[in-house]
Order: sequence, then structure tokens, then C-alpha cells
Amino acid sequence: MSNSTIGLSGELLNYYQFHAFREAPILAALRAETAGLGGNAAMQIAPEQGAFMGLVVTLMGAKEILEIGTFTGYSSLAMALASPANITAVDVSAEWTKIARNYWEMAGVEERITLRLDGGHAAIAALLQAGKAGTYDLCFIDADKTSYDAYYEGCLKLLRPGGLVMIDNVLWDGAVANAGKTDADTNALRALNAKIKADSRVTFCMVPIADGLTLAMKNVSAG
Repeated sequence: MSNSTIGLSGELLNYYQFHAFREAPILAALRAETAGLGGNAAMQIAPEQGAFMGLVVTLMGAKEILEIGTFTGYSSLAMALASPANITAVDVSAEWTKIARNYWEMAGVEERITLRLDGGHAAIAALLQAGKAGTYDLCFIDADKTSYDAYYEGCLKLLRPGGLVMIDNVLWDGAVANAGKTDADTNALRALNAKIKADSRVTFCMVPIADGLTLAMKNVSAG
């Protein structure tokens, strides 16, 4: 027994992956197709994270979701399959999101997903300009790491009080704890992790699932 988070490897990892979640066949098919993209496939979230996010969306009863960083669509599809929410999916790649569109259509959820290819900064600015502040239930950030802080601030404006922002890759394959790693992406993630811990506007928890996922709820007092 342990009162701290245990590592997963070998037989225990195999046991976990078999018992920890269910993956819809269409999600498994999307994961398999994305694996064919070579090194870029690593940008896709893990299936256990997709299952966790789907459960969170269901528990929240989320109706409006913003996703910043769509890639081939696994996270948006997982959330759409788990709930009847409307999803605004933001990316910059027509090539990768073409795969996403195909799977959204096959799953019959494409009418609930609006794809924007203007990138996170432009999308957030446009949504705020359109009067969408305080209207989203959940925001998921999984895009360029050096922009995470700006996306976090923008999402807090777009979220309703009690809404949730989920931030991917917060452990960055362990680099955030390695003092020898000083590249821009790692430094940006370290800075945001520290900021969120001290941020009285949110109640948060970092979950060591996949590459690390932070859940930060916008406090009612934050407006």
C-alpha cells in the first residue's frame, strides 16, 4: 500500500491499461490512424486521459466547451461522445483537422463541433469581442506551450463562475522537474504551474495522468 502516487510500468501498466477505462471503437480507430503520422502522433492525448475528460464533462453537465489545440480530434471526439455539449475546436492546421472532421462525421457529432483555424489568440479575442465572456462551462488547453499563460487568462474570462479549465502536458515528460531543461516550452509550463498554485481565482488539482493534466475551477468570487 502507498499514500503517494505510484509509478506505472511493466505488468502494472498493462493491468491499468486493460482495466482503467473503456475506449469506443471509433476512438481506437482514430488513435490508430494518428499513429501513422510518425513523431507528430505524440501530440495526441492518451486514451485514459480521453476517458477521464469525458467523465468530467459528463459530471459537469457541460453545454459549451472550448478546445484550444485540436490536432486530429481525439479529445474533442471523446468529449462529444460523452455529452451533448457544443464544442468550439480551435487549431491552425487544416491538414490535421481534416482527420478530425472525418471522425466527427463518422461519429455523428459534427453538427455540435465548430472548427476554427485562426489559432488560440485570435479565437479567444474574437469570442470575447462577440460577447462570449462568462458563457463557457469548460475549456481545454493543448496547444503551443509558450502561449499557455495567455490561453489560461483568456479562458478564465470566457468561463462562467464554477467553470473548469483543463491544461494538458503540465508535467512535460518530466522536464518541468529537471533543472537542466531551460527551453522556452519547459520554462513556460513551469511558470504556469507555479502561477496556478498561487492563483486565488481558481481551485485546482494537478492529476498525474498521461503527461499531466491540471484542472482549475474558476471560483465564484473571480466573477
